[in-house]
Amino acid sequence: MTRVAAGARLHFGFQNLSLARERLYGGVGVALDEPRVVIEADPADGVHCADATVADHARTAVDLLDVSGVDLTVVERLPRHVGLGSGTQLAMATLAAVAAAHDRDPELRDRAPALGRGGRSGVGVAAAEVGGFVVDGGHPTELFTAAPPADGAWTVPPVTARHELPTDWRFVVAVPETDPGRSGEAEDESMRTVVERADPGIADEIGGVLLRRILPAAAEGDRATFGDGVSKLGRLNGAWYADEQGGVYRPPAGRIVDELSGHPAVTGTGQSSWGPTVYALTDATMAEDARTAARDALDAVGVDGRIVVSAPTNRGLRIET
Repeated sequence: MTRVAAGARLHFGFQNLSLARERLYGGVGVALDEPRVVIEADPADGVHCADATVADHARTAVDLLDVSGVDLTVVERLPRHVGLGSGTQLAMATLAAVAAAHDRDPELRDRAPALGRGGRSGVGVAAAEVGGFVVDGGHPTELFTAAPPADGAWTVPPVTARHELPTDWRFVVAVPETDPGRSGEAEDESMRTVVERADPGIADEIGGVLLRRILPAAAEGDRATFGDGVSKLGRLNGAWYADEQGGVYRPPAGRIVDELSGHPAVTGTGQSSWGPTVYALTDATMAEDARTAARDALDAVGVDGRIVVSAPTNRGLRIET
């Protein structure tokens, strides 16, 4: 039996959403150790899995790998459409499980487009592939319009910067029990609207924050500057999304961020992707204080939710045989 575990990812934002700049998108994010998707696999004839989404991914993987089939069991899965990259991590874990069951190389990056992943951001694929803090190069704007490309008609954006983050850093992840973030056709339509209206000046400001604050802080392990930088990047992204999501952060994420931002255990806060997940950066010595602060923030806003404290992971998905 093969067992594959892929951690969630946080998506801090994009570098550019304006068609007036040479590169479009350009994701910035980090791989987490938890929460995670875990899949067990055995070789088989045909595809056998009780989870319809995983079975569909597995059939594609079986064709890509030219193998006989697989028997899959989903042991753990990420919450869907909350900003943790559940779709990409599930697809990459399934591909890796099918490949490992037949002693094949999954070639995650090359095969991700066939599974419908990596069309905008390359952060999720890179998180499964290598882990760490990742910046991707986006796509040449000339190849894109405001509409999404046809399924699979892309290559995953290249990783232009990657840093291993200190093992004593912790991300407190609060997932409020509220409406899920956008996905599928609704996400595509919202992104189309955002790209058509995006102010290119915001991209220029993001470039400065990334180059002069976030990347040096990641290289040096400077948690305070890194946290402040990714928070700033998220707020700038929110200016692009404000009309589509009801503010710089989608409700109730904004109120949760406000409640957490001034806490002494926290050095950076923001919304991951379309939310509603909110993250806060701390370290191992203050993790429980930050967890309590996150719970208090949910209570103050009047919503329940799940809270996970996770280290960043500096490796890709894990395969055990």
